[in-house]
Amino acid sequence: MAGTRPFGVTLVAIIAWINGAWDILVGIFSILPGGTSIWAGPFLIVFGIITILVSLGLFGGRNWARVLTAILFVLNLLGAVALLFQGQIWQGIGGAILPVIGLALLFSERANAFFRS
Repeated sequence: MAGTRPFGVTLVAIIAWINGAWDILVGIFSILPGGTSIWAGPFLIVFGIITILVSLGLFGGRNWARVLTAILFVLNLLGAVALLFQGQIWQGIGGAILPVIGLALLFSERANAFFRS
């Protein structure tokens, strides 16, 4: 990338990397004896690895990574809305905060210029 990466893009990439690492850990613990779900564990591990790879693409200024991150954020928002409809108001609001902030940062004027360069 020719331009300097905006702080917002760096912040989203860091959050995505941490989220991916967290998903991997949760996946590992869920398949260990006494874990909560033998089926969700492998899914979370794969999802976490993909999330980390996408975050590395964001660090490198790859537009495909921005698009994939936006898709993941929209999916997270849909999950948050589902929680709202289930009556889990605070969980739904909490689950929507980071995706909304992330989308705003990824499609800000500075981020758009960065990903075009």
